[in-house]
Order: sequence, then structure tokens, then C-alpha cells
Amino acid sequence: MAKIKITKRTVEALKVAAKDYIAFDTDLPGFGVRVMPSGKRFFLVQYRRHGRTRRVMIGQFGIVTAELARREATIKLGSVRGADGDPAALRDADRQSTTMKELGRRFLDQYVPVRCKPSTQAEYRRSVDLFLDPFFAKQHVRSVTTADVAELHGSLSHIPYQANRTLGVLSKMMNLAETWGIRHKHSNPCEDVERYPERKRERFLSPKELQRLGQALTAAEVNETETKYAVAAFRILLLTGCRLSEIQRLEWRYVDLEQKELRLPDSKTGAKTVHLGEAAVALLKAMPRVKSNPYVIVGKKEKAHLTDLQHPWRRIRKAAGLSDVRIHDLRHTFASGGLLVGEGLAMIGKLLGHTQVQTTARYAHLASDPVKQAATKISDRLASALFGAVDQPNRKTQHPHPLVGNDGGDAEAA
Repeated sequence: MAKIKITKRTVEALKVAAKDYIAFDTDLPGFGVRVMPSGKRFFLVQYRRHGRTRRVMIGQFGIVTAELARREATIKLGSVRGADGDPAALRDADRQSTTMKELGRRFLDQYVPVRCKPSTQAEYRRSVDLFLDPFFAKQHVRSVTTADVAELHGSLSHIPYQANRTLGVLSKMMNLAETWGIRHKHSNPCEDVERYPERKRERFLSPKELQRLGQALTAAEVNETETKYAVAAFRILLLTGCRLSEIQRLEWRYVDLEQKELRLPDSKTGAKTVHLGEAAVALLKAMPRVKSNPYVIVGKKEKAHLTDLQHPWRRIRKAAGLSDVRIHDLRHTFASGGLLVGEGLAMIGKLLGHTQVQTTARYAHLASDPVKQAATKISDRLASALFGAVDQPNRKTQHPHPLVGNDGGDAEAA
């Protein structure tokens, strides 16, 4: 173990090695800095208590200065000889006393705002406030077992989708509890709890349903039962395959009608470009703009977007006789339309902004119609040759075998 006078300059000068090592201070015995292979450096104190060597971390160099770390080390090492006794024991007791509610607050205050998008933040907060806090209350984090988690999950069996989402949030919290030293490593109690099966909902509008929806949208626009911006939002969603939030919060500065693109700085999968078809371009060109409002879908409040599209959608879908269709199903319909006109999954995924092929693969079965048509053409041609029919101009091919469409006569044995 190296010995140095711990200062900002000497800590910066410490060389990185293949394995971590500790350099102790020459003036304050027990005060040291640990150098990790990654290059990170952590201040600590080391001492002996009841025949055992104990260490307590003070903080990371850079976030904590050498001067501040020295003062903290002096206090901690002094407490070893004083009435407070063992800093490591006090630290462990503090960690063990952390409640689930306290962990939830730390999760929502420190992790979620930095790591998650607004929609995800709302979902996480909902899980903590409505399900995790009431169930665990003041239970200590270290005492939570797999049986406790299974009981929570089972209590939400009537809402299986929410049960699985809540389990996922709890699992993330428990992983962080390990990182934060509140639980032992590899002790996540959520890992052995089996999630409920989820049926991925795939609802697509048929041509007749699309016609009814179009009529309902036109009627709402003409009769002014809905705002022109709400009606436009649903049309744009269908014609672009965008997610609701992407259109609801769309600003004109992200719209390039000349290049036929929407350049979104942020989405569920990060920044992306949405390519527009002619119909979508024409629709956006016809949209009235409000000079003082940056949004395409103008809201009722000044300089704000329309915040409620769910209620207008429920009224419109009721008028169209489509009570089971969600707004997100317009995105599914865009995807199905692409497959039915012969576009491949890779292209559909690009248009929808998917980052993983598996996400687009859920639409794969929709491509079966063009495949079946191709199979029919091929099999008909082969059957004509197989059973001896001769193609004649302007005349439907006749097959002498009942399996390929002969309506009259008995089939001869091959």
C-alpha cells in the first residue's frame, strides 16, 4: 500500500493499475484513497474494531474535495475512540433501517428525473404512489422477501398488466438498493416472481371501418362538435403512424414540408425523422397556424398544445361505431397498411421509428395476404401443367381435376 500526503494534486497523480489499490495518507493514519482500474478514485477511512478491519467510504474524488474528505475522515476516525464507537456499524444500521417508502422517494427524486422520459416518470410515480407505498408502508428494504413480492403481485391479479409493470418498477428499485448499499448484492427478491402472461393487442381498421372513421371525423369538423385541431390530430396520426405524444406536442419548427419530414428532437426511442407522404403533407399545409402558438395541435390555453385528445376520440369513435378502437390503434393501422401494399418489415420499422426488429415483427402475420396471393398464382400455374389444362387467350383456364376448380365431370385417376 502506497503512502502519500493526500491532496488534490497527489490524488490526480496516482497511477491506474490493473487491480484497485489504496494509498494512505502520511499525516492522518487510516485516511486513504482507493484507485480503481476504471480510473475513479474514492476517499475512505480504515480502522480496526474488535479485531476486525473495517472500511467506510467517504465519497468519490472530484465530487468530494481532498480537503472535505480529510475533515470527514478526522471525524469518523475520532468517533472510533469516542462514545459513538464504530462508523461502519452506524452506517450498516442506517442502511438496514431504510424503509420502502424512503427508497421509493429516493428512487423518484434521484433516479427517475435523470434517467426517464416524462411519460415513464409518470408511470413509475403512479406505481410507487398507488401500489408500492400502500403495500409495503414502513417495511424495511432489507426485510423484503420473494414471498412479499409474490403477495403484492398476486394482489394485483385482477389487473395483470399493471401487476407486471409494478413488478418491473419494484425490481428496478431493488437493483438500485443494491447499488446504494441498502441491500446485499444479488438479493433482488423480484427475480423469481413469474409475470402474468400478456396478450399483445393488435387492432387494425379495415377499409370499411376507415371509411366510417373518415365520415365521423368530417361530421365532427363540419358540425364543430370537436375542434379542428383535434380532428386534424387523428388524421395526422393515421397518415404518419406516429405516437400520440409525438403529434400532440409537435411544434411547427420541427416540420419541414419542403423536405416532407418531421424532425423530432425526442421520442420514445430518441431523436428521429418521420417521413411524410403526400396526403400528410397536404393536410399539414392546410392546417391554420396561430402566430403566438408554436404547436401544430393548438390547445385552448395560450401558447399551449391540446392536452386532452382522449375525450374527443371517445366521442368520434362512438359516432363511427368503433367503440373498441384506441388512438394507438391508428399507428397499428398505418403499419398494417404498409404491409398490405407490399412493404417489408424493415421498411415498416424504419417508418415507425422502431429500434429493434422484434418490435416490428409483431406485424409479420399481416404480410400473409400478399404471400397467399403469390402462392395461389404459382399453384394455379403449376396445376394447369400438372393436370393438362391449356391456357387460351380471353378464356378462363379449365382444370380437369376437382382440386383445382373443375365444377363439372368426374376426375380421372392419374
